[in-house]
Order: sequence, then C-alpha cells, then structure tokens
Amino acid sequence: MSAQAPTLAIIGGGQLARMMAQPAIALGLPVRLLAEAEGVSAAQVIADHVVGDYRDLDTLRKITDGCAVVTFDHEHVPTEHLHALAEAGVAVRPGPDALVYAQDKGLMRERLAALGVPCPRNAIVATAEEVVEFGLPCVLKTTRGGYDGKGVWVVRAAADAAGPFEVAARTGVRILAEELVDFRRELSAIVARSPSGQAAAYPIVQTTQRDGICHEVIAPAPGLSDALAGEAQSIALRIAGELGVVGILAVELFETADGHVLVNELAMRPHNTGHWTQDGAETSQFENHLRAVMDLPLGAPTPRAPWAVMVNILGGDTPEPGRLYDGFPHALARDPHLRVHLYGKELRPGRKVGHVNTYGEDLDDCLARARHAAAWFAGELGDESE
Repeated sequence: MSAQAPTLAIIGGGQLARMMAQPAIALGLPVRLLAEAEGVSAAQVIADHVVGDYRDLDTLRKITDGCAVVTFDHEHVPTEHLHALAEAGVAVRPGPDALVYAQDKGLMRERLAALGVPCPRNAIVATAEEVVEFGLPCVLKTTRGGYDGKGVWVVRAAADAAGPFEVAARTGVRILAEELVDFRRELSAIVARSPSGQAAAYPIVQTTQRDGICHEVIAPAPGLSDALAGEAQSIALRIAGELGVVGILAVELFETADGHVLVNELAMRPHNTGHWTQDGAETSQFENHLRAVMDLPLGAPTPRAPWAVMVNILGGDTPEPGRLYDGFPHALARDPHLRVHLYGKELRPGRKVGHVNTYGEDLDDCLARARHAAAWFAGELGDESE
C-alpha cells in the first residue's frame, strides 16, 4: 500500500472548493488549490494553495505538476488549456470534451438537440432583427461566462436586445435566444459519474430562484410524480454518460405546465442545488465528486430523512466582518438540529455567503426552521424574533 494518496488539484478558490476540502480530509486525500486571490473562501482552509490566473497555461502546469487529477470549482478554464493538461498526462475531470458543454451554452444546445434531449426552443442570434424573428418575448443569454443571473436578459421588445448585443460586441461571445418557457417550477437533477462508468442519482429537487440566484431547495420536489422524477433522473444520467462527464453533473430543469421537463442549464461540478446533501444525504455531492474524479466507488445518494431544505444566506447592507458569526448564539440555541455552512466571504448585498440545511419528517417544519435561520444570519430579523 502506498504511503500517501494521490494529490488532487482544484482550480478555483470559491465556496465549492472550500466544501470539497472537508470530505478530502476524511478520505485522506491531499489537495492543492489554485486560488484567484489570497484569502478567498477555499484558500482559508486549504493550506497547499497558490494564487494565480487560471487563464494562464504555465500557472496551470505548475499547480498540476505532480498531481494525479485536476478538477474544478468553476467552468471558466479555457478549453485549449484543459486539452494541453490532458496531453501532458494529467487526468482532467471532467475532461475538456465534456466540460465545453457547460462552458458554452450554444454548443450545449446543439449537442443536447443531437441527443434528442428535451430543451426550450433556441437559436443563435446576431441582431435585434433576428431576435424579433425568433419570437418575443424570449430570453437572451451569453453563450459563455454567465452565472447566477449574469449574462441573462428577458427581452419583451426589440429595444431590450441592445444591452446583450453590446456585451457580445465587447466580449466576442455569441448570443443565444431561448423561448420564455411557461414553467410550473424549476427542478434540479444531480448525478455523480466515475471514469469506470459507475453512476449515482440524487432525488430530484425543487429550486426557487430570487434575482437569478438560487434561494431555496426542497428535497425531494414536493408532489413530483414518480414517472416525471424518473424521467428527470434518466435525462441527467443519459447526459452524463453521452458527454463522458466525470464528477458531479447538475441538470437544471423546467417542469412545464403540461407536465413535462425541459433542460435549462448544465453544470459539471458540485452545485448550489445539491448543498442539501451535506446533511440530508448519506453521501454529500462534494464527497461523491471527489470519489468520482479519483475513480473510487461512489457513495449512496440516499436521503437521511423524508425531507431536506437548503436556504442560502445572502449578504445584506451591513458589512461588519463578524456579523455572521454573531448569528450563531440565537440560531443554534433556537434549533440544535440546524446545520450552518459559512463561506468566509466578505459581505456584499446579494452575495451568497453561506447556507443553512434542515431535515426531518415534516416539510413545513423544515422550511420554517431553515427560512428563519437564513433570515436571521442575513440580518432580516430583529432581536425580538423568536
């Protein structure tokens, strides 16, 4: 038996990398981090880290030197750099031929259409006239670089398209038009897949967005039929297999008013809609991501209780560094079963700085506990709140 496990490199120092660190410790897995700045979320907890630019190939070569595998906190590493690392013998997981479909929404739509995966009607557009021809109202998206509502516009008139095309002219990205789907709610399917082809599927969850940011997740999605849940899981597993995804794949879905599902977005990394698994599932998405990229047997995605709820904590107007920590006495005394995860981030209005998880037998109770705690940490409740 070797004295030390192989080293894993993680590119990106956000909260997803931070939350990979905990299962890495339990697995005895050495981790090396490329952080975008000193003191970012993951750099606070991963001692072996280097500050550098993920867009620089030499930096990527240095951080992955001696590492068996490289994985990612985000999808923004240039595709050509990932090919260069793979050609140098680094196991890039997910690989560039898969990750490109999470990096480029236009390529994603083309590939999913070829696979016959149900998606909203879409087209690449280059002018406001083409947007009108596509049909209004619609949604315009930058094909690369958008996240958490950035790079997404709802367009109801031709004049509304000016902003997206200004961005396109400045950055060189293409613009994707999609139909404005009449959906009942948003769902998410999260699966893990290893290089050997083993896969595990978590329950389909209901997600609620606020200002383009995931606000709340309920696992499993209330009232979702077994047939539609199975269809959503099958779509996610098929995409993971056909694209050769290694690690976690999150498939964001629309449940339409007529009882179908359409694929909205893909992410090939741990995802906000899977944070409930840290406390509500037998194996968290973060541990299963590590197991998958290291080609270890996957853990059970089975829920620990009938219901789990995740609510994000967003930064408010009060930027005091210690304010979040000051929320613990009330929140933990009020609810000893509450699970709180803070990201070590500076507070800014609307910024995700943590989340809370609850789980149990009663959904209304789980929702009330999680919503109260998140609001308390965000400073939305006064001291008189119970």
